Amino acid sequence: MLIGLGLGPGNPELLTLRAVRLLREADMVFVPGRISYNLVAPYRNAMILKFPMTDDESLIRKCLLENAEKIAPVAQNGLAVFGILGDPNFFSTFSRLCSILAEKYPTIQYRTEPGISAITAFAAVAGISLNGGFIVSDGPDPDSRILLKVKHPKEKADELRREGYREFVLVERMYFADMKVYRNDDLPEKSDYLSVMYARH
Repeated sequence: MLIGLGLGPGNPELLTLRAVRLLREADMVFVPGRISYNLVAPYRNAMILKFPMTDDESLIRKCLLENAEKIAPVAQNGLAVFGILGDPNFFSTFSRLCSILAEKYPTIQYRTEPGISAITAFAAVAGISLNGGFIVSDGPDPDSRILLKVKHPKEKADELRREGYREFVLVERMYFADMKVYRNDDLPEKSDYLSVMYARH
């Protein structure tokens, strides 16, 4: 098993309790650089892997392949944890790493555990309240949207389809015991106040 683990925005005290537990339980911990290494250090030793900041796709793929070969033996036989600054599902390299592993080692299972993202950390540091709608993007043309407190998900999805959106996921009462996940045509007519919808072109 390989877990992509969010390490928060840059302070070891902002790791979640679950993150600390998984770091201690892991057979081996991997990190993509010195910043992540320093976040993990108070709790566990880690191996630093090379992930160059470059637009050279051939070099990126070469490094991903090399890193996959280091992670695979641990993930095949035990628990490998890959610690990432912020959250592993927000603009991170973890999904690309998993794609490489899936090619070469399709039996390895993987999942993610959330960390405090830069978005929520920014609001705290800046002393601002993010009310109403806002856009978060790392590029000029966002291809997805996240909507909070969606009361009528099926109706909202129909509206978004007219704007070109095609993929939908609704998570209701996230991390509660009665959490439910709906996709595309399975979206319900009504949903709980604690609901988040993802829409993608």
